Amino acid sequence: TVKIINSQSSGINAEYGGSNQAIRFFVFNNLKSHFQGGDNTVEIGMARTFLCGGIAGAASVFGNTPLDVVKTRMQGLDRHLYRNTFHCAQMVLKHDGIKGFYKGTVPRLGRVVFDVAFVFMIYEKTMQVLDYVWKTD
Repeated sequence: TVKIINSQSSGINAEYGGSNQAIRFFVFNNLKSHFQGGDNTVEIGMARTFLCGGIAGAASVFGNTPLDVVKTRMQGLDRHLYRNTFHCAQMVLKHDGIKGFYKGTVPRLGRVVFDVAFVFMIYEKTMQVLDYVWKTD
């Protein structure tokens, strides 16, 4: 698959694309470490892995929804109303307040929390299998 990037893309897209995963892995790894008591050889189990993944997913929603709201408005039918990304963010704040940056959060939480929780459960099991198959000690 070839991804074509047009000349209207801004630098924020590169940052935005990786921020979801950065937040998720940061939160997941910190929560997992907390449950392990600092000993990374301790297994935390599927339920705790699911919980850590779900919280990581929620954190990524709250961290990225403001960017997503601005991006969506910049791509929408009213994009002509905004001079640039910063102006769009200013208008959201002016007309809708801080709550305007979090429109659509609840439905997104419902989808992302479970999605990320399952992904991290699969990720952890995959890592366990790979550690078993390829011993690196």
